[in-house]
Amino acid sequence: MSPLDFVVSLGLVAIIAGLVGSLVGLGGGIIIVPVLTLLYHVDIRLAIGASIVAVIATSSGAAVTYVRERLTNLRAGMFLELGTTLGAISGAVLTAYIPNQALYILFAGVIAYSAVAMLRQPRHERVLTKSNDSIANHLRLHGSYYDQNERKTITYKLQGTKLGLGLMYCAGMLSALLGVGSGALKVPAMDIAMRMPIKASAATSDFMIGVTAAASAGAFFARGQINPILAAPVALGVLVGAMVGSRLLNKVAPRAVRMMFMLVLVIVAVEMLQRGIA
Repeated sequence: MSPLDFVVSLGLVAIIAGLVGSLVGLGGGIIIVPVLTLLYHVDIRLAIGASIVAVIATSSGAAVTYVRERLTNLRAGMFLELGTTLGAISGAVLTAYIPNQALYILFAGVIAYSAVAMLRQPRHERVLTKSNDSIANHLRLHGSYYDQNERKTITYKLQGTKLGLGLMYCAGMLSALLGVGSGALKVPAMDIAMRMPIKASAATSDFMIGVTAAASAGAFFARGQINPILAAPVALGVLVGAMVGSRLLNKVAPRAVRMMFMLVLVIVAVEMLQRGIA
């Protein structure tokens, strides 16, 4: 494959990754890392470095639209970002000491767990109308948005903020270790632990992942793990895909978003587990 063909094909794949990533709040990295390692045979650390850059692009492209449509819960996102940023810094330090095979297996395990957790959720969205969570009430982390698919305003309350904050620390660490934007854990944490509706969870995750990735990008750059030839087409393609996907989310049924999320996770988990134990 010529260099031009490589860049063009990678850019097209990145557009698809950005589209899917913005719809389900995963940032595109969960697709980019397996594609670079399994199809293009790129070292996983360089793949993670390129994905970190792509995650920042996804957040920039999708977050603006989601904030404008009020899908993003800004208060909850900024609160939870405290945990993810600290976790990202911790993970950026640890990534230099963890073997490649362990990263593959860890990646597969995390996203498989996410898929199972989402599968166990009820078929219909059940939002909380009351909350006894003192932190959520004091900081006014509850929210609402207009669902274009259901043609009504969804008002929801949050709970489990302490558990959510702890999970966000783990998500931030995984973001730095795996380069996936940590949406694979952030979305289930908000959706299941904190009872945030799936669309709001995906939108808030897209808003948060850019900050999380930026916190660890410096360490990857300093170690020479961000290759411009990989990162440039990936970032551009993901940005285009994310901007398209952000315009579709509010028009898609919540159940469809949840099923798409689970399908992507299962496929990638199987592929990465096979690579990890090979």
